[in-house]
Order: sequence, then C-alpha cells, then structure tokens
Amino acid sequence: MKEEILRLLRKNNSPRNWSDVLATVEKNGNLTKKVGQIGDEPIYRFFDTYSDDLTLNSSSISIAAQPTKSFIPYHIHDYVEIMIPLIEDCVVVLEHSEIKVKQNNLIFMGNRTIHKVKPISKKGVVVNIALRSSAFSLNELDYLNHRENGSNISNILFSLLSNEEYGEGRYSLFEVNHDAKITNLIYDIISEYYHPDIQSDQLIRLEMLTLFSLLIRQAANAEIKVKDFRKKNNNLLSLLLYIEKHYSNITLQKMATHFGFNPNYLSDYLKKHTGKTFIQLVHLQRINVAAEYLTYTTAPIERIATRVGYENPSYFYKIFKKYFGISPAEYRQKNS
Repeated sequence: MKEEILRLLRKNNSPRNWSDVLATVEKNGNLTKKVGQIGDEPIYRFFDTYSDDLTLNSSSISIAAQPTKSFIPYHIHDYVEIMIPLIEDCVVVLEHSEIKVKQNNLIFMGNRTIHKVKPISKKGVVVNIALRSSAFSLNELDYLNHRENGSNISNILFSLLSNEEYGEGRYSLFEVNHDAKITNLIYDIISEYYHPDIQSDQLIRLEMLTLFSLLIRQAANAEIKVKDFRKKNNNLLSLLLYIEKHYSNITLQKMATHFGFNPNYLSDYLKKHTGKTFIQLVHLQRINVAAEYLTYTTAPIERIATRVGYENPSYFYKIFKKYFGISPAEYRQKNS
C-alpha cells in the first residue's frame, strides 16, 4: 500500500512556480493577502485550503502533497497544519529558527504560526494535513475516554495548537523513530482521503484522533523529544504528562522541584500556555480519572475520591459536580 500511496502523491507534487500559484488562486476569487514581512520577505495569509490541483477545498480535514523543488514563502494559517516527510527530510523555517523534520516524523504548526518550507528535492515526498477547528467536536476529542463530558489533560495539546489565542507562534515536533504503527496509520489516513468511500470523513477523523493518542502515548512511554518554539527546555507536553501521571499526590512545589523551576514561574507558565491554573489542571485530571472508576467499577465513591487525591469526600463531590454538572452517583447511574 505504501508504494501505491507514494506513486499517487508523486503524481500530485510536481514543481510549481509561486507567481503561477498566486495567479491561479486569485483567478478563482480567493485573494492572498500580505500581512507583514520578515526582512525583505513578505508574509502571506492563507486562510483557505486547496486540493493538489489548487481548487478550493472546504473540508475540515484536507490533505495535499507539497510540490517538489518549489519556493514556498513565509505564511500563516488559521488552522493547524501537520507536515510529514514520507521520503527524505524537510526543513521548516520559523521567524527565528529552522527545524529539520526527518523522514516519517511529524511537525504540528500552530494556528497563525509564521513559517515557510525550504524546497524539497525531486525525490522527496512531503504530505501536509490541514486541521480546521471544526475537524473535531468536543465529544470526538474525548471519545477515547468513552464519556460525554469533560476532557483529558493530553487533549489540551491539540486545543492549544488549534485555539486562536494560544496557538500563535507555536509548533510541536514529534520524533516517532519510524514506529510502524504510527507510520502505517498515516498511510491509512492518506489512502482513505484519496480513495473516498462511505464513511470516509468519519474514518479519517477517528484515525486522526488515534494518531494523536499514539503520539502522546509514545511521548509518555519513550520520552520522545517534543520541542516547543518559545520554551525549548520547558516543553508543555512534558508538564501536562507529569500532571497526568502524578495527579493523585501532586503539589506545585513537588512539580517545580522535579523540573527545576521556581513554583511561581511554573504556575505562571501553565496559566499562560493552557489558560488554566495548576490546580485547575490537577482537578481536571483527577475528576476524569474518577469518572473512569465510576463508569467501569463498583468501588464506593468515597474510596474513589481518596484514590484520585481527595481526602475530603465532600470536597470531591463539590469539584465533580462543578466539572460534570451532576453528582458522582448520578454520573455512575447514567454511564455505568
């Protein structure tokens, strides 16, 4: 299947002249606006997505092959873009740095992140996946947890990338070490997109969510390097995964000591980059784990409260109802 997909992508990644691309886009009534410049180079605003033949594509998830040996200028999107070099490497240039993305690795470009891509060779194959904010509903983002309410610490990463307020200027690089499960899933997604059939859109959404979960799991288990543009040594994913793992007995002081931060700095960093305080993130994780226990076990509610980190059952009831809108007992009755 891989060779078939690569042949298909090679048919669509022929070199393109940038001025011809601009002319085609504007001919179709979609103006490309300059929004600034870096040095002498203009920055373009691309808020539309296009198919490989440069026709407008309004899908919430769209895929296109990057043209080979072609100039791509600085630009911004109002959606998340995932770039995946399937053959050879590629280099993404940000305002202040360059990132080499090795074969089969993934780079998530945040909403409104200024970037350009250096020309790839004739043999290279790079696929770009555009994810609009409408790509996933809240329920779909949470479907892996099998419940209708709440969210998950790990899911915050995608929200940060796609959210207009927090996504700007951010990227995350996932070095997947040629993991077969991840690479095969990427090829499955591409195949489903280029060979649409019944339920293709839904399958692509679910496979993207599975891909996202696999990346997070590998980051947690293999301590894969995930780089953040603004704070290279303080990457957000590591902080969120630490909360996800140590939620039951975590304290701000313990976490700050673990990462070598001042507690106040850590607190401010989390608030700035997630929109939530440290204690809100801890409550979020505890309550979601408690919801799992309520759904899949018959353990007494007081024992569940203690297990997830609440010594006072009354306080647990209060926090749970604040997040889910119903009591733990009502939640159990509804979801078990």
